Amino acid sequence: MIRGLVIGATLLVMGVAPAYGAASKTIKVGDNFYLPKTVTVNRGTTVTWKWPGYDEAGDVHDVKLKTGPKGVKKFQSEAASTDYSFKRKLTVAGTYKLICTLHEEMTMTIKVRK
Repeated sequence: MIRGLVIGATLLVMGVAPAYGAASKTIKVGDNFYLPKTVTVNRGTTVTWKWPGYDEAGDVHDVKLKTGPKGVKKFQSEAASTDYSFKRKLTVAGTYKLICTLHEEMTMTIKVRK
């Protein structure tokens, strides 16, 4: 424990951020919406889409990358209605347009900074 504190303090003095502070952002998957609908994050951020618990369950939804920056492989979550989460680390800067394939009016945009 003390050794970890000493290493962390040394890295801070040297101006190097420890690796355990990785960025993350959670998106709520609701009944026909993503919240927030638009978000801007830094490159390397892990985005987690989180479906509601059993008491708030609604329709079945998924998350699919409709368009993204050049070179990004398309991705899609499983379809779910409750107690599910899907993660993706966004490493390429640009605009990501996402959609629920079951409800095409359900869309969101993620902008990833350089």
